[in-house]
Amino acid sequence: MENLPLYISVFFALTTLLTLILFYITIKSSSSKDIRAKANLIIIILIVWLMIQAFLSLMNVYNSNLQSLPPKILVFGVFPSVVVIVILFYHKQGKRFVDSLPLLNITYINTVRIFVEITLYWLFLNKMLPKLMTFGGVNPDIVCGITAPFVAYFAFRKSKIKEKMILIWNIISLIILMNIVVLAILSAPSPLQKICFHQPNIAILYFPFVWLPTFIVPLIIFGHITAIRRLVKSISKIE
Repeated sequence: MENLPLYISVFFALTTLLTLILFYITIKSSSSKDIRAKANLIIIILIVWLMIQAFLSLMNVYNSNLQSLPPKILVFGVFPSVVVIVILFYHKQGKRFVDSLPLLNITYINTVRIFVEITLYWLFLNKMLPKLMTFGGVNPDIVCGITAPFVAYFAFRKSKIKEKMILIWNIISLIILMNIVVLAILSAPSPLQKICFHQPNIAILYFPFVWLPTFIVPLIIFGHITAIRRLVKSISKIE
């Protein structure tokens, strides 16, 4: 990573910070007084998580012994995030937390995808990941980021968009995100790699880009599942 321009790392670190701030605002806007009171604790836990991921990547845990199976970044970075999301949607207190978050704020968080996609394109130009993971390849994720503030404003501020359309937007955005997740896994250097051997996806193994698969992506996925769950329940009640 010595040859990577510093501004790319700084830009992505600031994107991660913005994501954290937006999520903090979301929690502080919860409809539950108890959840709002726990906002600081939740953010502290997330900061500790980010620090752990930074430490592991800076200690070269993720970019060494790349033939280990399963890949270490999946074991120590992605899997814990998946477990937390599953618990939140199955545990009584977790569902209470999920159902208290305002969909307006959750939707606004998706705007960070614009900055993520800019970062990915810069990383491609610096030979840190394959072109297919960018908006110049087969990744239209930036469209979700661009449309997010409009969906948030017209759907939840102005009530100009029907719930079914909001639901469709969330489903499509989640599918697009899962597409890039699959591409990222299949192009990363590991026994699971199936594509892009000429230019593998190595960026996510280094600091600060390790925060993308271990924090930003899981948070965006959590937001979409939350919105889908809430919208399906709301539409079902109407019908």
